[in-house]
Amino acid sequence: MDPRDRPPYDSDPGAPVRAGIPEHGRVPKYYAVKAQLVALIDELSEGAALPTERDLAIRCRVSRETVRQALRELLLEGRLRRRGRGTVVAGPKLEQPLSLASYTEGVRLQGRRPGRSLIGLDRLAASGALAAGLDVPEGASVWHMERVLLADDERVGLESTYIAVARAPRLDAEFDPDSSFYGYLRERLGLALGDAEERVETVLATPREALLIGTPPALPMLLLHRLSRDTGRRPLERVRTLYRGDRFSFTTRLDG
Repeated sequence: MDPRDRPPYDSDPGAPVRAGIPEHGRVPKYYAVKAQLVALIDELSEGAALPTERDLAIRCRVSRETVRQALRELLLEGRLRRRGRGTVVAGPKLEQPLSLASYTEGVRLQGRRPGRSLIGLDRLAASGALAAGLDVPEGASVWHMERVLLADDERVGLESTYIAVARAPRLDAEFDPDSSFYGYLRERLGLALGDAEERVETVLATPREALLIGTPPALPMLLLHRLSRDTGRRPLERVRTLYRGDRFSFTTRLDG
C-alpha cells in the first residue's frame, strides 16, 4: 500500500492506532464488518436492539458466520450484550477506582445503584497461607463471606472476603450483606482502613463462578486480590474479587 493511501490515525487517543488496520493494509473480512457495526452502535442508544444476524449479513454482504465473529468480539469488549435471543447496545463500562474506596462508593459515583447478593457466610479454620496473610495463628477462626456484585440489579462480579472472627465477632448477626462491608467496619466496629496491596490479573471464570455471575465460561474476567490493613498496619481482610471484563474498567491516579 502506498503510504499516502493509508487510513489516517484515529483522533481518539484511546482508540487503536490507525483503527487497528495492519501495516500491510489487508483487513480481515470480519474486522471490516466489526467496523461497520461499531459505526451502527454509535448511532444507537443504550439498550437498542441490533438487526438480526441475517439482516446484518445482507447489509454487509458477508456470510452470517462472519457477522457472528464480529459480534463475538463486540460482546467480549462490552460494546454489546445479549438480551433474550437478541443483541442490544450495552451501556458504558463501570469505572472502578483502584483505591481504598469500596465497590458501593465507586458504583454510586457513576449514578448506578450498587447491591450485593449473599451466597454464603461461613466460619472456617485458617490454613497456612490465609493465616499468614491475616496474621493469625494457623487454625484460627476466620469468616468467609461470598457475595455476587450487582449494579442496577445486573450481576457484574463475585467477591470473596476473609476476615478473622476475632476482628468482627458478630459479623453474622450484625452485618447486612447488601450493604458496604467497609462502612460496617468503620461505623460499627471503629476499624479504619490504612493501606492495601492489590494485584490485578485476567482469568477465565470457573464453571461455578460463571453460573453465579451469569456469564459464559469463556468470558474474560478481571481478578483483583487485595490485602487491606488498618491504620495500625495490622492485616484486616483478604479479598478476592472477580469483575466481568466486558462491564468493568479500572482507574487510578498517578502522582510524580
